[in-house]
Amino acid sequence: MGLKHSALGVMTTYELQMPRLERARDTIQKLHGTAPKVGLVLGSGLGAYADTLASKKIVPFADVPGMAVSKVVGHAGNFVFGNVGDMHAVAMQGRVHLYEGHPVADVVFGIRLMISLGAKTVIITNAAGGCGQQLSAGDLMLIDDHLNLTGQNPLVGANEPDLGVRFPDMTRAYDPALGTYAMDVAKKQGFTLKRGVYAGLLGPTYETPAEVRMLRGLGAHAVGMSTVLEVIAARHMGARVLGFSCITNLAAGMTGETLSHDEVTETAERVKGQFTSLLHGVLTGIAANEVK
Repeated sequence: MGLKHSALGVMTTYELQMPRLERARDTIQKLHGTAPKVGLVLGSGLGAYADTLASKKIVPFADVPGMAVSKVVGHAGNFVFGNVGDMHAVAMQGRVHLYEGHPVADVVFGIRLMISLGAKTVIITNAAGGCGQQLSAGDLMLIDDHLNLTGQNPLVGANEPDLGVRFPDMTRAYDPALGTYAMDVAKKQGFTLKRGVYAGLLGPTYETPAEVRMLRGLGAHAVGMSTVLEVIAARHMGARVLGFSCITNLAAGMTGETLSHDEVTETAERVKGQFTSLLHGVLTGIAANEVK
């Protein structure tokens, strides 16, 4: 498909995305021909789960045509293909963000690529600040819903029917059956998986105390700088979505402490055992077709 221009002379989003997706998909299929059933996005400090995949093959983002590379600490920048039991999966170790200066089409390119490779279910994770009273640093939170406060949407522009419908429904952006299954897995593993609404903001600054009070008033329980755009793109393509936040700190004004990215990565490292166990339990259930 050649690039075309609108009446205003601006190239539309899908006309940029489809050729890129096709080139990237062809490149990866030559390197790793097995279609994944599940795709994972592993956020800041959470990439270690990919190392547990059996028979893994690593494809750096830099080797994939059209794929942008993150420069943020805690984002290794790899696709990792491997198995959970007999199920094929692919994990993104890290992601790119709007605040790095990437256009929205680049931010969602990885999730679109995993789905175009065959993933029907995606698990999207992030490190987040807790602004709900019931949350503490080190908690894991199931994302029930989100607030897209980035000021961007990956579906702006002419719609490409090969990706999805013009007006996708977001009533159940996060799959209820997957969420229920994840709660059951956590209970069996002996810990409480919190649940709540994730607010996605542009960043890269952390929120002010006044902004955190606003977010709490809007119904947010956790806040971060990712995820929401990826979820929109995934639902547009018809994939089921499961989302988790690792609460790495309490948001501004909640404790009086200064916030830093070092705290984010340190907390993610501290809880990676529990996080890895939860992901493995959920993926094992998907592999066994226990989730309907």
